[in-house]
Amino acid sequence: MRNKIIYWLSTALLSFGMLGSGISQILHVKEMNELIAHVGYPLYFMYIIGVWKILGVIAILIPNFKLLKEWAYAGFFFLMTGALISHLILGDGGNAIFGPLFQTIFVILSWYFRPADRKLNYTSN
Repeated sequence: MRNKIIYWLSTALLSFGMLGSGISQILHVKEMNELIAHVGYPLYFMYIIGVWKILGVIAILIPNFKLLKEWAYAGFFFLMTGALISHLILGDGGNAIFGPLFQTIFVILSWYFRPADRKLNYTSN
């Protein structure tokens, strides 16, 4: 029961954060434009990662499609650690790193504690 609570809580927080930031990126919300410009990425990049985030949330939340879930988790992990590293390299602190840091933690917790019916079954030959 504890693992299920950790899974759903971390997955809800991950999904909420990714969906919110993905929509903000697609809509080019002013604060998101400033954030992306600050780290030196082109603004058109927001359309790409915004759509990927929304699709990733859908992939993680819907049943089945286990391989797709693995790809979504990997994408979220690379995206959030990339954002975290970008901010750290620029010397940003505080609020700038909290989002990517906590989202990385939520990705790891959600992936690690996901139920068996949401995992790929790896078998050795």
